[in-house]
Amino acid sequence: MLKLSLDAIEIIDAIAQAGSFSGAAERLHKVTSTISYSVARIESQLGVELFHRNGPRVQLTPAGAALLEEGRWLVRAAADLESRLKRVATGYESELRIAHDSLFATAALLPEVIAFESLDCGTRLRIAAESMTGTWEALRDNRADFVIAAGEGPGGGGYRASAFGRVGFVFCVAPDHPLAAIDRPLAAEDLVPHTAIVVADSARLLPPRTVGLLSGQRRVTVPDMTAKIALQRAGLGYGFLPEPLAAGDLANGTLVARQVTEPKPDETFWIACRPGEQGKALEWWWDRLGGRAVGDLLDRQAGSAVRNPVAESRTR
Repeated sequence: MLKLSLDAIEIIDAIAQAGSFSGAAERLHKVTSTISYSVARIESQLGVELFHRNGPRVQLTPAGAALLEEGRWLVRAAADLESRLKRVATGYESELRIAHDSLFATAALLPEVIAFESLDCGTRLRIAAESMTGTWEALRDNRADFVIAAGEGPGGGGYRASAFGRVGFVFCVAPDHPLAAIDRPLAAEDLVPHTAIVVADSARLLPPRTVGLLSGQRRVTVPDMTAKIALQRAGLGYGFLPEPLAAGDLANGTLVARQVTEPKPDETFWIACRPGEQGKALEWWWDRLGGRAVGDLLDRQAGSAVRNPVAESRTR
């Protein structure tokens, strides 16, 4: 009889990612005592210690790391098998994993989620936010089936993509920030003494993107655009913001725009998936969003418009 289940691997994975039993319990919507008991039971059955305990923090032992490396592959393989079987039977995937760029909030997809759930097709949705190259990496590494990604995808192809809109950016600071008092286009030497607020690229393996940073630039790195706007509004630093999301703050004066000698070019967004793996759920999302643009999503957050490009579908 097997001593290790897929549920056990998922528990170990959650603990490794969270760094604690309590963090894993929160991720898995369980109580901490259940996680602790499960780990003790797994270790007893296998006869190996999987975690070094250091107070509330835990760390994988070499045996635990080896188990998790192979175990993650088993979980992915089981999930792929489940999806393939369900697609054979109904045409719908058992689960659809969507990753979107953190420039916009997951809540912007609420109308699509409601419409999809009303199909009652049995496909579970799993939606995650990534940043910049990290969104493309999620598709490449099979952590996502469908993505809304910023910028060009990584070289080598292997994905189907369609243009999803262009977003313009404006350089913003709080009205009491020193840069707000300079009444001319800001040059690099004006920016260097001040802190830049930047969104972290969530790529794990692909080279991360850095946008608009100067060499040696002081910076505060945040996980998403919402946090970036909040810190800039508080006067902690400067940076480029999407025009639709900055419009409200610019109108009410909580942020001011300044010209710069090196403006940030518009960013093209894409919807993308891996070719040849589309079930009915993925095609529903492709058709639903393919007739829209990233500006529609930003409009839901900010109530302002962004330019819509002529959609260009392609397989790369």
